[in-house]
Amino acid sequence: MSFGSPNNPYGQPQDPQQGQPGYGYPQQPGYPQAPQGVPQQGYGYPQQPGYPQQGGYGGYPPQQGYGATPPYANWGWRFLSRLIDSLLYGIPYILVIVGAGNKTPALTIIGFLGLIGLFVYQIILEGRTGQSLGKKAVGTRTLKEDTGQPIGAGMAFVRQLAHILDGLPCYLGYLWPAWDSKRQTFADKVCGTIVIRSS
Repeated sequence: MSFGSPNNPYGQPQDPQQGQPGYGYPQQPGYPQAPQGVPQQGYGYPQQPGYPQQGGYGGYPPQQGYGATPPYANWGWRFLSRLIDSLLYGIPYILVIVGAGNKTPALTIIGFLGLIGLFVYQIILEGRTGQSLGKKAVGTRTLKEDTGQPIGAGMAFVRQLAHILDGLPCYLGYLWPAWDSKRQTFADKVCGTIVIRSS
């Protein structure tokens, strides 16, 4: 019996150079062959998927302690943002004073509603984005210290109430960021917030 015989149980031998199963290259069951021209991945450790880079503070990724020191806003930037916010509140406040002085109830009511509306707007804005109008103007942002995320409207309101602590001991809490390592006021320390430079 010859290998070329049709009775050969092993079949016709094939040329290994043609990529066909032969005696030197048996076809293994369960292992599909990759088409020609497609690079095959080698053995060993599987290729790891790429990890996307974490964004900067514009993306506010969740984090624990930031991993690196964030760019805390110094006392000057904090004071400037607070000054801008105070000036904005001054506009409806003047309407209240003028209306009360001239005995013009309509003007007083407009000013009073303006104060309430601006306060609520600022709370919602800072809670969602970390920026009041003043902070947005100077490029600072209030974030939760342990997550690096905006603090939410509820905590933004609580933080505004906590500023009472900053004013009680001769406004010492407002001055505290000038030498504090994290540039925090007393209200920030109580609420677990920080103010960073965002631009």
